[in-house]
Amino acid sequence: MIFQIVIVVISFFLDGILSNFLPYMLGDISLFTPYFTLISLIVIYPFFKKRTKDYFILIGVVGFLYDLFYTNLLFTHAIFFLLIGYIVSFIYKKMELNLLTNLFLIIFVIVFYQIIFSLSLFIFNVVPITIENVLYLISHSLILNIIYGEIIYLICKYLPHKRHLN
Repeated sequence: MIFQIVIVVISFFLDGILSNFLPYMLGDISLFTPYFTLISLIVIYPFFKKRTKDYFILIGVVGFLYDLFYTNLLFTHAIFFLLIGYIVSFIYKKMELNLLTNLFLIIFVIVFYQIIFSLSLFIFNVVPITIENVLYLISHSLILNIIYGEIIYLICKYLPHKRHLN
């Protein structure tokens, strides 16, 4: 379990470091919007297959810390991360884990996360959101996160530990 926590902590800090160098505003030149913490929580789920309670506790704590350090919307990401963790656990129970499944799951989770986050911002009228803005955010967050997710998957697959990825 230490290895998985190290992956999440490194991803958490990479989110913070890259947020200083990559612009997040709409219309910026950057094609990269990192969601490394979210991606790492997707990739490490197979290690928690028999300990889902520990997985959801980890997700809740990481979501709360993400809100505390990177946003001013307390408990928002904690709830979203728990919802995404539930969906990831459901999908992993139905599908066999491989590189292609991991790719599909990363794309699905990024699209789902952007839609629910934008929908909540729209409903609570925090920021004016349009469909074009949501599509822009989705398209600009896929490239970097897919590459990061596949690299983390391959690292997890080939490092020796108790539970192996298929």
